Amino acid sequence: MEWGAQHEDVVIAWHGLARTGRDMDELAQHLSSRYRVICPDTLGRGLSQWSPDPANEYTLAFYAKLAAALFDQLGIGQAHWVGTSMGGAIGTVCAAGLYEPAMKTRIKSLVLNDNAPQLAEPALARIRAYAGNPPAFETMAQLEAFLRQVYKPFGWLSDAQWRRLSETSARRLPDGRITPHYDPQMVRQLTDHADDYLIWNHYDQVRVPVLCLRGAESDLVLRETTDEMMARGPGLQGLVRVVEIEGCGHAPALNVPAQLDLVMSFIDRHARPADQ
Repeated sequence: MEWGAQHEDVVIAWHGLARTGRDMDELAQHLSSRYRVICPDTLGRGLSQWSPDPANEYTLAFYAKLAAALFDQLGIGQAHWVGTSMGGAIGTVCAAGLYEPAMKTRIKSLVLNDNAPQLAEPALARIRAYAGNPPAFETMAQLEAFLRQVYKPFGWLSDAQWRRLSETSARRLPDGRITPHYDPQMVRQLTDHADDYLIWNHYDQVRVPVLCLRGAESDLVLRETTDEMMARGPGLQGLVRVVEIEGCGHAPALNVPAQLDLVMSFIDRHARPADQ
C-alpha cells in the first residue's frame, strides 16, 4: 500500500511477524499529509507470494535483500523506517548494513515498535508454538473473536478497527474455512534460525536516531533490554530514546493520537529542514 504519493520524503512502515501491511493504515493516513508512506506485505504474508524456499528466505538477511530491492524498484533514495516487531528488526539490520551494505546510508531514522536487539525467550517460545499452526474458522465472526483475544496486547482498537484487522487478516482455505493470512512455514525463521533475532552485532553498527516504543506490559521486549540499548551502539551516541506505552503489551497498534503523534514528531525532527 502507498499513501501520500505526492510527497518527496518517504516513510517505510513494516509490519510484524504474522501480520500484514494493512496494520499500518492509521499510521500511514496520519503521516501521509507530509510523507510518502509505503506499507509492504512481507514475503509469505497478506497479498505477497509465499516463499519457494522457506528454509532460507524467511530470514532477516533475505528480508533485508527484499527491502533493498523495494527501495530500488520504487526509486527511493533514503527513507525513515517504522517497524513493528519483525519490521523493526528488518529496519535494524538494514540500518546496520551488515547484510546489505548499501542500505546503511538509506535509512534516515528508525522507529522500533516493541522490538529490540534481543527478545525474551519465553515469549519467542510462545510465538513458535502458535505461529506455525494457525487455526481455521467457519465464519469471519469466529476469526475476529480469535484475533481480538490473541492481539489484545495491541491495546485499544475501535470495533471498526478490529473488523478491518480481521478482514485484512483472512485467507480462505480450499475447504471453505478461514485462517490467518500468512504462510505457516514463515515460523521456520524461529525454528531453523533460532538466533535470527539476536542482533546486537547489527544494533551496535546503527548510526541513525532510534525511537523505541516499548509496550509497558510487553513480554517480548524487556526493560533490561531497553536499558542495554541506551548503554551501547547508537545509545552511547545519544541517538536512542525509549518510550513506554501504557496499556499495551506486544505490540502497540499505532492507532491512537498519542502513539501517532510520537511517531510523527520523531520523524519530523529528523526529516529535512525544509520539511520541518
